[in-house]
Amino acid sequence: MYNRIKEFRARFSLTQDDLAKKVGVRRETIVFLERGKYNPSLKLAHDISVMFECKIEDLFIFEKKQG
Repeated sequence: MYNRIKEFRARFSLTQDDLAKKVGVRRETIVFLERGKYNPSLKLAHDISVMFECKIEDLFIFEKKQG
């Protein structure tokens, strides 16, 4: 899974700290999300998508496994 949080943050002129405060997490959580080191809970994914006025699947891209 990868995400487009950094891209959306830029569109909304938000820092990682700004976004973290708006969705109620620490800045480090946003850093780890953007780096793909952390998979968010459904609630956090929802809160971020609401913040950016988009669908969860517009932010988080799930790749199908080959096999």
